[in-house]
Amino acid sequence: MQKFLIEREIPKVGSMSGEELGGAARTSNEALAKLAPRVQWQHSYVAGDKTFCIYLADSEDAIHEHSKLSGFPASKITRIETVIDPTTGS
Repeated sequence: MQKFLIEREIPKVGSMSGEELGGAARTSNEALAKLAPRVQWQHSYVAGDKTFCIYLADSEDAIHEHSKLSGFPASKITRIETVIDPTTGS
């Protein structure tokens, strides 16, 4: 599986309530269930009018399929080559 960063432009997502975000997560999970095991959602960051989602997927096409099924746009998809953190320099 490859790791991807998906940038989604969703107006006012940063001001959604916990209940609204929970509904969005359920919608995403329903789409993921149809695509399993080809796509897995790890987590998302919500900021302003965007979400930044980390997914594992067998291909970029699988990410596009999830977007179509869930109704959530995949404004930009970037394959993550490597992850570094503070311990990388140790």
